[in-house]
Amino acid sequence: MDFPDYVLRPDPADGRLTRLVAGVDQDGRPVETRVPVERPLTLFLNGQEIVTMMTIADYPEYLAVGYLLNQRMLLPEDEITGIDHEPDLDTVVVRTARRTDYEERLRKRTLTSGCAQGTVFGNMMDALEGIRLDETAELRTSWIYSLSRKINLTPSLYLEAGAIHGCVLCEEDRPLVYMEDVGRHNAIDKIAGFMHLQRIPSRGKLFYTTGRLTSEMVIKTVQMRIPILISRSGFTAWGVEIARGAGLTLVGRAKGRRFIALAGTDRLRYDADAGMPEEEAERHARKGSREEGE
Repeated sequence: MDFPDYVLRPDPADGRLTRLVAGVDQDGRPVETRVPVERPLTLFLNGQEIVTMMTIADYPEYLAVGYLLNQRMLLPEDEITGIDHEPDLDTVVVRTARRTDYEERLRKRTLTSGCAQGTVFGNMMDALEGIRLDETAELRTSWIYSLSRKINLTPSLYLEAGAIHGCVLCEEDRPLVYMEDVGRHNAIDKIAGFMHLQRIPSRGKLFYTTGRLTSEMVIKTVQMRIPILISRSGFTAWGVEIARGAGLTLVGRAKGRRFIALAGTDRLRYDADAGMPEEEAERHARKGSREEGE
Protein backbone atom coordinates (compact mmCIF):
# COMPACT_ATOMS: atom_id res chain seq x y z
CA MET A 1 0.00 0.00 0.00
CA ASP A 2 1.34 3.44 -0.94
CA PHE A 3 1.25 6.38 1.49
CA PRO A 4 1.50 9.45 -0.76
CA ASP A 5 -0.34 11.85 1.55
CA TYR A 6 2.11 11.76 4.44
CA VAL A 7 4.38 14.74 5.01
CA LEU A 8 6.03 12.89 7.89
CA ARG A 9 5.48 9.37 9.18
CA PRO A 10 7.23 6.81 11.43
CA ASP A 11 10.47 5.16 10.41
CA PRO A 12 10.45 1.73 12.08
CA ALA A 13 13.81 0.98 10.42
CA ASP A 14 15.53 3.69 12.52
CA GLY A 15 17.87 1.61 14.66
CA ARG A 16 17.96 4.24 17.44
CA LEU A 17 14.32 3.72 18.32
CA THR A 18 14.15 -0.01 19.10
CA ARG A 19 16.39 -2.66 20.61
CA LEU A 20 16.46 -6.41 20.14
CA VAL A 21 15.98 -8.12 23.52
CA ALA A 22 16.33 -11.83 24.28
CA GLY A 23 13.82 -13.76 26.37
CA VAL A 24 11.69 -16.91 26.42
CA ASP A 25 8.16 -17.61 25.26
CA GLN A 26 5.26 -19.43 26.97
CA ASP A 27 6.90 -22.78 26.20
CA GLY A 28 10.31 -21.78 27.54
CA ARG A 29 11.83 -21.47 24.08
CA PRO A 30 14.42 -18.72 23.45
CA VAL A 31 13.04 -15.73 21.54
CA GLU A 32 14.19 -12.28 20.53
CA THR A 33 11.83 -9.35 20.18
CA ARG A 34 12.14 -5.65 19.44
CA VAL A 35 11.17 -3.15 22.13
CA PRO A 36 11.11 0.67 22.01
CA VAL A 37 14.03 2.48 23.62
CA GLU A 38 13.08 5.11 26.21
CA ARG A 39 15.43 8.01 26.81
CA PRO A 40 15.27 10.88 29.30
CA LEU A 41 15.09 14.31 27.70
CA THR A 42 15.45 17.35 29.93
CA LEU A 43 13.80 20.47 28.54
CA PHE A 44 15.07 23.97 29.28
CA LEU A 45 13.30 27.20 28.38
CA ASN A 46 16.02 29.82 28.15
CA GLY A 47 17.97 29.26 31.40
CA GLN A 48 15.25 27.46 33.35
CA GLU A 49 14.87 23.68 33.64
CA ILE A 50 11.22 22.81 32.93
CA VAL A 51 10.77 19.04 32.92
CA THR A 52 12.47 15.71 32.20
CA MET A 53 10.42 13.56 29.84
CA MET A 54 10.76 9.90 28.90
CA THR A 55 10.67 9.73 25.13
CA ILE A 56 11.97 7.84 22.12
CA ALA A 57 13.65 11.17 21.23
CA ASP A 58 13.17 11.01 17.47
CA TYR A 59 11.99 14.63 17.07
CA PRO A 60 13.24 16.44 20.21
CA GLU A 61 12.86 19.93 18.74
CA TYR A 62 9.20 19.40 17.82
CA LEU A 63 8.52 17.74 21.18
CA ALA A 64 10.10 20.63 23.11
CA VAL A 65 8.26 23.39 21.26
CA GLY A 66 4.93 21.52 21.30
CA TYR A 67 5.21 20.79 25.02
CA LEU A 68 5.89 24.44 25.83
CA LEU A 69 3.03 25.60 23.60
CA ASN A 70 0.54 23.17 25.14
CA GLN A 71 1.66 24.15 28.64
CA ARG A 72 1.26 27.84 27.69
CA MET A 73 4.89 28.57 28.53
CA LEU A 74 5.57 29.43 24.92
CA LEU A 75 3.08 31.85 23.39
CA PRO A 76 2.07 31.66 19.71
CA GLU A 77 3.50 35.14 19.12
CA ASP A 78 6.84 34.41 20.85
CA GLU A 79 9.96 34.70 18.73
CA ILE A 80 12.05 31.53 19.01
CA THR A 81 15.69 32.56 18.67
CA GLY A 82 17.16 29.07 18.88
CA ILE A 83 16.61 25.39 19.64
CA ASP A 84 19.67 23.46 20.81
CA HIS A 85 19.54 19.68 21.17
CA GLU A 86 22.48 17.96 22.85
CA PRO A 87 21.97 14.19 22.43
CA ASP A 88 25.04 13.34 24.52
CA LEU A 89 23.57 15.31 27.44
CA ASP A 90 19.93 14.31 26.78
CA THR A 91 18.90 17.97 26.82
CA VAL A 92 17.03 20.37 24.55
CA VAL A 93 17.04 24.13 25.11
CA VAL A 94 14.43 26.44 23.57
CA ARG A 95 15.48 30.11 23.53
CA THR A 96 13.09 33.01 23.08
CA ALA A 97 13.42 36.76 22.68
CA ARG A 98 10.96 37.19 25.57
CA ARG A 99 12.33 36.70 29.07
CA THR A 100 10.55 33.85 30.87
CA ASP A 101 10.22 32.73 34.49
CA TYR A 102 7.77 29.94 35.30
CA GLU A 103 9.01 28.98 38.74
CA GLU A 104 5.61 29.59 40.36
CA ARG A 105 3.72 27.64 37.71
CA LEU A 106 6.10 24.69 38.01
CA ARG A 107 5.14 24.34 41.66
CA LYS A 108 1.48 23.92 40.64
CA ARG A 109 1.86 21.03 38.23
CA THR A 110 -0.37 18.00 38.66
CA LEU A 111 0.16 14.41 37.56
CA THR A 112 -2.26 13.20 34.89
CA SER A 113 -3.28 9.81 33.53
CA GLY A 114 -0.96 10.13 30.53
CA CYS A 115 1.57 7.32 30.03
CA ALA A 116 5.18 8.21 30.94
CA GLN A 117 3.98 10.61 33.65
CA GLY A 118 2.42 13.44 31.70
CA THR A 119 1.93 16.77 33.45
CA VAL A 120 -0.77 19.37 33.14
CA PHE A 121 -0.52 22.67 34.97
CA GLY A 122 -3.18 24.14 37.24
CA ASN A 123 -4.17 26.98 34.92
CA MET A 124 -4.36 24.98 31.66
CA MET A 125 -8.14 24.81 31.90
CA ASP A 126 -8.23 28.61 31.90
CA ALA A 127 -6.74 28.56 28.39
CA LEU A 128 -9.89 26.96 26.98
CA GLU A 129 -12.14 29.86 27.99
CA GLY A 130 -11.50 32.07 24.95
CA ILE A 131 -11.11 29.34 22.32
CA ARG A 132 -13.84 28.94 19.71
CA LEU A 133 -13.45 25.91 17.48
CA ASP A 134 -14.54 26.01 13.84
CA GLU A 135 -18.28 25.43 13.85
CA THR A 136 -18.35 24.85 10.08
CA ALA A 137 -15.99 21.87 10.29
CA GLU A 138 -17.52 18.52 9.36
CA LEU A 139 -16.59 14.88 9.78
CA ARG A 140 -17.78 12.37 7.20
CA THR A 141 -18.20 8.78 8.27
CA SER A 142 -16.39 7.68 5.11
CA TRP A 143 -13.35 9.66 6.31
CA ILE A 144 -13.35 7.81 9.64
CA TYR A 145 -13.43 4.41 7.93
CA SER A 146 -10.76 5.39 5.42
CA LEU A 147 -8.42 6.94 8.02
CA SER A 148 -8.72 3.93 10.33
CA ARG A 149 -7.63 1.62 7.55
CA LYS A 150 -4.78 3.80 6.23
CA ILE A 151 -3.30 4.52 9.66
CA ASN A 152 -3.55 0.90 10.84
CA LEU A 153 -1.66 -0.22 7.72
CA THR A 154 1.06 2.44 7.92
CA PRO A 155 4.47 0.96 8.85
CA SER A 156 5.11 2.09 12.43
CA LEU A 157 7.00 1.41 15.63
CA TYR A 158 3.73 0.08 17.05
CA LEU A 159 3.61 -2.64 14.40
CA GLU A 160 7.35 -3.26 14.75
CA ALA A 161 7.69 -3.34 18.53
CA GLY A 162 4.43 -2.36 20.28
CA ALA A 163 4.35 -0.48 23.61
CA ILE A 164 3.96 2.82 21.79
CA HIS A 165 1.28 5.44 21.12
CA GLY A 166 0.61 7.36 17.93
CA CYS A 167 -1.05 10.64 16.94
CA VAL A 168 -1.85 11.61 13.37
CA LEU A 169 -2.68 15.02 11.95
CA CYS A 170 -5.19 14.53 9.12
CA GLU A 171 -7.10 16.49 6.51
CA GLU A 172 -10.39 14.88 5.46
CA ASP A 173 -9.47 11.22 4.77
CA ARG A 174 -5.74 11.95 4.29
CA PRO A 175 -3.21 11.30 7.10
CA LEU A 176 -0.48 13.97 6.92
CA VAL A 177 1.81 13.82 9.97
CA TYR A 178 2.16 10.65 12.06
CA MET A 179 4.16 10.86 15.32
CA GLU A 180 4.78 8.11 17.87
CA ASP A 181 6.15 8.00 21.42
CA VAL A 182 5.92 6.05 24.67
CA GLY A 183 3.29 8.54 25.86
CA ARG A 184 0.43 9.78 23.70
CA HIS A 185 0.90 13.27 25.18
CA ASN A 186 4.44 13.32 23.75
CA ALA A 187 3.13 12.32 20.32
CA ILE A 188 0.56 15.12 20.26
CA ASP A 189 3.15 17.63 21.51
CA LYS A 190 5.44 16.65 18.62
CA ILE A 191 2.65 17.44 16.17
CA ALA A 192 1.95 20.76 17.92
CA GLY A 193 5.62 21.68 17.60
CA PHE A 194 5.73 20.60 13.96
CA MET A 195 2.66 22.65 13.10
CA HIS A 196 4.05 25.72 14.87
CA LEU A 197 7.54 25.58 13.37
CA GLN A 198 6.28 24.68 9.87
CA ARG A 199 3.42 27.24 10.10
CA ILE A 200 0.71 24.68 9.33
CA PRO A 201 -2.79 26.09 10.04
CA SER A 202 -5.33 24.13 12.08
CA ARG A 203 -8.25 24.96 9.79
CA GLY A 204 -9.58 21.89 8.01
CA LYS A 205 -7.52 19.52 10.16
CA LEU A 206 -8.51 16.69 12.50
CA PHE A 207 -6.65 14.46 14.93
CA TYR A 208 -6.48 10.67 15.11
CA THR A 209 -4.89 8.99 18.14
CA THR A 210 -4.29 5.39 19.13
CA GLY A 211 -4.60 6.24 22.84
CA ARG A 212 -7.42 6.93 25.26
CA LEU A 213 -9.46 10.12 24.96
CA THR A 214 -8.45 11.59 28.30
CA SER A 215 -8.81 15.13 29.63
CA GLU A 216 -5.22 15.91 28.66
CA MET A 217 -5.69 14.79 25.05
CA VAL A 218 -8.89 16.83 24.77
CA ILE A 219 -7.35 19.96 26.31
CA LYS A 220 -4.31 19.85 24.02
CA THR A 221 -6.45 19.29 20.91
CA VAL A 222 -8.65 22.26 21.79
CA GLN A 223 -5.62 24.45 22.54
CA MET A 224 -4.33 23.62 19.06
CA ARG A 225 -7.68 24.80 17.62
CA ILE A 226 -8.39 21.42 16.02
CA PRO A 227 -12.16 20.74 16.18
CA ILE A 228 -12.23 16.94 15.74
CA LEU A 229 -10.49 14.17 17.71
CA ILE A 230 -10.80 10.48 16.80
CA SER A 231 -9.41 7.43 18.61
CA ARG A 232 -9.54 3.68 18.18
CA SER A 233 -9.53 3.52 21.99
CA GLY A 234 -12.11 4.63 24.56
CA PHE A 235 -13.06 7.68 26.62
CA THR A 236 -12.76 9.04 30.14
CA ALA A 237 -15.73 10.86 31.67
CA TRP A 238 -13.77 14.07 32.22
CA GLY A 239 -12.47 13.97 28.65
CA VAL A 240 -16.06 13.80 27.37
CA GLU A 241 -17.20 16.59 29.70
CA ILE A 242 -14.43 18.95 28.60
CA ALA A 243 -15.01 18.13 24.92
CA ARG A 244 -18.72 18.94 25.22
CA GLY A 245 -17.97 22.23 26.96
CA ALA A 246 -15.37 23.23 24.37
CA GLY A 247 -17.40 22.23 21.31
CA LEU A 248 -14.95 19.49 20.28
CA THR A 249 -16.18 16.53 18.24
CA LEU A 250 -15.04 13.41 20.11
CA VAL A 251 -15.14 10.02 18.38
CA GLY A 252 -13.86 6.87 20.07
CA ARG A 253 -13.70 3.09 19.60
CA ALA A 254 -13.18 3.69 15.87
CA LYS A 255 -12.29 0.25 14.56
CA GLY A 256 -13.08 -0.93 11.07
CA ARG A 257 -16.49 0.53 10.27
CA ARG A 258 -17.63 1.09 13.85
CA PHE A 259 -17.32 4.08 16.17
CA ILE A 260 -19.05 5.96 18.99
CA ALA A 261 -19.31 9.77 19.14
CA LEU A 262 -19.94 11.33 22.56
CA ALA A 263 -19.44 15.03 21.86
CA GLY A 264 -19.88 17.41 18.93
CA THR A 265 -22.10 14.99 17.03
CA ASP A 266 -23.63 17.81 14.95
CA ARG A 267 -20.47 17.80 12.80
CA LEU A 268 -21.05 14.19 11.67
CA ARG A 269 -22.14 13.58 8.09
CA TYR A 270 -23.36 10.03 7.48
CA ASP A 271 -22.17 9.59 3.90
CA ALA A 272 -21.12 5.93 4.12
CA ASP A 273 -22.99 2.87 5.34
CA ALA A 274 -21.28 1.05 8.23
CA GLY A 275 -21.55 -2.11 6.17
CA MET A 276 -19.82 -0.59 3.14
CA PRO A 277 -16.56 -2.35 2.20
CA GLU A 278 -13.49 -0.32 3.18
CA GLU A 279 -12.31 0.13 -0.40
CA GLU A 280 -15.71 1.47 -1.40
CA ALA A 281 -15.75 3.82 1.61
CA GLU A 282 -12.40 5.26 0.47
CA ARG A 283 -13.69 5.78 -3.08
CA HIS A 284 -16.80 7.43 -1.66
CA ALA A 285 -14.67 9.81 0.44
CA ARG A 286 -12.48 10.78 -2.54
CA LYS A 287 -15.52 11.25 -4.79
CA GLY A 288 -17.18 13.55 -2.26
CA SER A 289 -14.04 15.66 -1.94
CA ARG A 290 -13.73 16.05 -5.72
CA GLU A 291 -17.37 17.06 -6.10
CA GLU A 292 -17.00 19.79 -3.49
CA GLY A 293 -13.99 21.18 -5.32
CA GLU A 294 -15.76 21.38 -8.67
